[in-house]
Amino acid sequence: MTGEASIRDTITGPNRLRLAVVDMVGTTITDDGRTERAMSRALVEHGIEPGSTRFESMLGYARDTMGFSKLTVFGHLFEDPATAASANKVFEAAYDEMIDDGGVRPIPGAEEAIVWMRESGMQVCLATGFGRHTQNMVLESLGWMGLADLSLCPADAGRGRPYPDMILTAVLALDLDDVREVAVVGDTSSDMLSGVRSGASLMAGVLTGSHSEATLRAAGATAVVDSIKQLPLLLEKHEARHF
Repeated sequence: MTGEASIRDTITGPNRLRLAVVDMVGTTITDDGRTERAMSRALVEHGIEPGSTRFESMLGYARDTMGFSKLTVFGHLFEDPATAASANKVFEAAYDEMIDDGGVRPIPGAEEAIVWMRESGMQVCLATGFGRHTQNMVLESLGWMGLADLSLCPADAGRGRPYPDMILTAVLALDLDDVREVAVVGDTSSDMLSGVRSGASLMAGVLTGSHSEATLRAAGATAVVDSIKQLPLLLEKHEARHF
């Protein structure tokens, strides 16, 4: 094989999956609606009347943008940056309290799927729309510090979902050669869209969280499974098809 042909094959040929960027709430963990309750508290404490049209509209936007940076969501809901930052602090404090009550739990099979991926030679990044403090609180409460190779929040990357920044930051941090070596796993349209925008080769939606299969596929999901428990089989099938 000539040098030119070797370079061409490297550029156009298939790439084994070497990294999974995996969402947290709705994908690997469940919080039984605590994210929405913490968002509601932040709205109420900043003068939004519970049950009002404005409250329901703002909460609806928060539901639609699950997976986004929470600070970005509050920035949209409150035009004043100081108010948005204050609301985000209330959200984080409220969520901390809710973590303490034991309501944040792993989705069945999530830990096993992460371990399987790492044992099969893939690296794993846990990505979230939470701030760093909240993400660490969740990981510590589950005993998951060190479970993945890397954890990222929007502040680590510049922008949160639906932008590709966290995925690209993980690629750089973990020394991958090609974004096509990435699988993105999540339960929201923003997870899927961030994967599409990054150039990842597999966008796997799961149905344990916020969005339906139709919504996930419309945002770019290349596969949808019921739960992360089925992810190892999906990854094996993906590899078998491409090699």
